[in-house]
Amino acid sequence: MSLGHFAYSTAHLIGATVLMMGFGLLYQRRMTAVINTYSFQAMALAAAAAWQAYVQNAPHLYATAAIALVFKGMLVPFALNWLVKQLGIHRTVETALGIGPTMIVGVGLVALSIVLVLPVTESATAMTRENLALAMSVVLLGLLMMITRRNAVTQVVGFMALENGLILAAVGAKGMPLVVEISIAFSVLVAMTLFGIFFFRIRERFDTLDLAYLETFRGERQ
Repeated sequence: MSLGHFAYSTAHLIGATVLMMGFGLLYQRRMTAVINTYSFQAMALAAAAAWQAYVQNAPHLYATAAIALVFKGMLVPFALNWLVKQLGIHRTVETALGIGPTMIVGVGLVALSIVLVLPVTESATAMTRENLALAMSVVLLGLLMMITRRNAVTQVVGFMALENGLILAAVGAKGMPLVVEISIAFSVLVAMTLFGIFFFRIRERFDTLDLAYLETFRGERQ
């Protein structure tokens, strides 16, 4: 096996791991499992960034990998678990769509990503093309999680999983400056702070974070 083929296969394997963790987020029924799966996805993202740093000979991507590992893989899951405990959030994930149909829709979104991305990136290398297809799939799965989950915390996890897909695309694009990854990481930290304050205020006012119950206060459900 040539070095180039090995680099391509390894990058493809790590990217596929990030994608499979996206499906794992859709499959989980317990809050703790959702947060742990997100942590694994972030760690796989860190591995993808580190591998791209080696393949592209881009040392700044090692900083991206470190940011993803420490902040997204460790600090954010710790903060989410702390919020779940402090707010006494129900540990079972409430879904607007069943697990089976959600997974089927997820597979369809992955197919859609491949159909859309590969034809418009014909001039790029095979590694870049597949990396972008995987990244778009992760973004769409994160969006699907935000749509099909009723609890505010799981929707936040879906948002951050979507952002993982954006970072996966960024690290796979050769020549992407470090400032992009840093700005994305900073935006995630700001969002986490705001979401934490938001959760506490909702819990204090309505005594729940389930969106199905929150709708009753808007007069949308009887």
